[in-house]
Amino acid sequence: MMYWLAELSQDFGAFNLFRYITVRAGAAFFTALVFGFVFGKPLIDFLRRRQGKGQPIREDGPESHLLTKKGTPTMGGLLILMPLTFSTLLWARLDNAYVWLVLGVTLSFGAIGFADDFAKVSKFSHDGLSGRFRLAVGFLIATLAALAAMYLHPESLEGRLAFPVFKEYLLDLGWLFIPFAAFVIVGSANAVNLTDGLDGLAIMPVMIAAGTLGVIAYAVGRVDFTSYLEVNYVPGTGELLIFTAALGGGGLGFLWYNAPPAAVFMGDTGSLALGGALGAIAVVTKHEIVLGIVGGLFVVEALSVIIQVAYFKLTGRRVFLMAPIHHHFEKQGWAEPQIVIRFWIISVVLALIGLATLKIR
Repeated sequence: MMYWLAELSQDFGAFNLFRYITVRAGAAFFTALVFGFVFGKPLIDFLRRRQGKGQPIREDGPESHLLTKKGTPTMGGLLILMPLTFSTLLWARLDNAYVWLVLGVTLSFGAIGFADDFAKVSKFSHDGLSGRFRLAVGFLIATLAALAAMYLHPESLEGRLAFPVFKEYLLDLGWLFIPFAAFVIVGSANAVNLTDGLDGLAIMPVMIAAGTLGVIAYAVGRVDFTSYLEVNYVPGTGELLIFTAALGGGGLGFLWYNAPPAAVFMGDTGSLALGGALGAIAVVTKHEIVLGIVGGLFVVEALSVIIQVAYFKLTGRRVFLMAPIHHHFEKQGWAEPQIVIRFWIISVVLALIGLATLKIR
């Protein structure tokens, strides 16, 4: 919206700044951050009043959670999604289809999570929406997004999978790209959802991954950068830097209240939405495999659950003391802040490796 002020630059030279994506990305970050600080406490107070007992705590989880997390409200993802949406619409170019695609995926998965959280707090039970229903709706949304991305991509990239490190090799998946891209989006959404189990554990790795993907989106959206880096040029993706900057600002505002001990939980409202956003950006920028590196922490969390369930069904025994894997470390005696900060460090290292793939070709 504010981009259109650049049209007045002939009369007011300062408005020419709004032509630059980097300037608008910085403004989007601070807009979302201030929004979170201003509306954070009133929103949390509202959620606390409406939810009463807060998010139900699983009795089969770590014993300490029954004491330290009881009564904490959920649906705190609204504190990220509201400033993210407002800031993106304010600072991004609204004629950019990629912005609408990623924002649409984010809010759609957020709606699934909100419905699930609402069902849980209404019944004060862990039984929200059925897993099959959540997956079915998620795959429907992701399939539509994949079709849109395939339509928007340049003809030379349509239905093709790019690989990091290799300069020119593209695997032509044809129409198989649709289910593959849908799996990336849904898998990312659910992996972040599984990671969200400790105060501050999910939001910082999400911001790190989003910031990394934002840099990649900016790079692949500039023909001069793609020519130098020898990566695929996807015109228009640079505007997604504004979305990821707004996500970073909203995420920091949320972390202010989610830092241990959390005043509010992200809930499925936030985790499904943010995971879906990461998957959608990766699909749009043709960096699906790089997402697996940058978001490697989420991959490990999801794999720990898959391995635990599969091994238990086969043998009746467990690989981990508890899954997802962050609970395994809790059972081993690691303090919650230790787990959270060490996982943050791992996320930073993985992000740097992911960024390195832009140059190592």
